[in-house]
Amino acid sequence: MRFTGRVFRAHNPRWSFTPLSGDGAALHGGRFNPVGTPALYTSLRMETAWLEAQQGFPFKPQPLTICAYDVDSEPVLDLTDPSSFNDLGSSPIALACPWEELADQGKMPPSWELAKMLTANGVAGIIVPSFAPGATENDRNLVFWRWSDSLPSRVIVIDDEKRLPATATSWSQAENK
Repeated sequence: MRFTGRVFRAHNPRWSFTPLSGDGAALHGGRFNPVGTPALYTSLRMETAWLEAQQGFPFKPQPLTICAYDVDSEPVLDLTDPSSFNDLGSSPIALACPWEELADQGKMPPSWELAKMLTANGVAGIIVPSFAPGATENDRNLVFWRWSDSLPSRVIVIDDEKRLPATATSWSQAENK
């Protein structure tokens, strides 16, 4: 399918100068990308972006920079619809696997296997349920493996007023305090 619309992402303010980077996901890995594979994790609602970013601190929220993105991307699979799995040789259970635990044990998480198969078939991204603490069925994410500032998978941060810092140097003064 083609996804057109707005998505959201909550960033650590330190990295707000790279709002389109998948480098953090590549460095640490994620539910749908192993270490070394860039991914852009976004949410369909601003509240979901907040939940996703605060997973480690649900009772002590940390500062975040929330960005909105305009998206026009294809192909995108909606894996919140169970019928989407009919031809994939997978199931919704793969999405919810304990990916960190499996990766720590040196095992390939089913969610990574699914992502590998989908990216090999040219899929740009997937819509998936949020697994963040407190998430409801309304909380969904759009995870990109392919994105750029042009079609067929265009993802553009909304920053008409140029509020986001252009480089990391804006943080150098804060580090010296």
